[in-house]
Amino acid sequence: MGHTKKSLTVYRPNQRHDIGYIRTWAVMARNIISAKDLIWQLFKRDYFAAYKKSFIGFSWIVLAPMIGILSWIFLKQTGMLRPGDVAISYPAYVLIGSSMWGLFMGIFTSVAQTFEAGQVIIVQVNFPREALVLKQAAINVANFFISLIVNLAVLASFGITPSYWTALLPLIILPLFFLATAAGLIVSMFSVVAFDINKFVTSLVGLLLYTVPVIYSDKIENPVVRSVIKWNPLTYLVCSARDLVIYGRLYDTQGYLISSVLSAILFIVALRLFFVSEDKIIERML
Repeated sequence: MGHTKKSLTVYRPNQRHDIGYIRTWAVMARNIISAKDLIWQLFKRDYFAAYKKSFIGFSWIVLAPMIGILSWIFLKQTGMLRPGDVAISYPAYVLIGSSMWGLFMGIFTSVAQTFEAGQVIIVQVNFPREALVLKQAAINVANFFISLIVNLAVLASFGITPSYWTALLPLIILPLFFLATAAGLIVSMFSVVAFDINKFVTSLVGLLLYTVPVIYSDKIENPVVRSVIKWNPLTYLVCSARDLVIYGRLYDTQGYLISSVLSAILFIVALRLFFVSEDKIIERML
């Protein structure tokens, strides 16, 4: 009779610290590939569960941002909000801009809840935890592209033809994905130690909307506001994605490239931190 050869896995304290940055990426990529079926099943379960018990179902993907946009239009009409000259119809300007902001905020919020949302399965099953991060981000990316299709149709109804450069949007929003995922990962790891960190930081990040020219023009007279806009990386990432669709150009090419490099670096550092700290984080969850 033949004997089945069994592999032996050896664990030692802090063994992941000995793995270099390049090998870290190789290990994480291998983990994601091995868990692709699990990622897909988790994605389907959580994505459809969010709308299963809703009266209007997937319509919330489009309806929710529309409701938010109506508030800005109301404030503009009453004179309480003076957005300045945005060159196109204000509802169309806010619609696309807030969609790009919503992508960042949605990914950040979901990834920040990685350990909280997957706590039950994390402590019971041994599987690559990178699957949870990818699943959380994928849900928001899917929602974004569904709403984008509708938004492009709305733009057409305003007589605005989206630029053909919109085809490059998946590439242009990649740094936005990096920044949101990195920030969410860091918050998620610290939230295991103190649960209120997630709520505090999420509320704080939400306020950043007012520091990005999404609901108003960047032609602001106040020098303090102009400085905040200038030094905020989200200005270049969010507004470049918006301007690519509406105007067919980046908001500020140099600012976008610098912000993209910084986002990529933060993404690499956050993934490394997640990789080497994963076991200790799970211990704190038990």
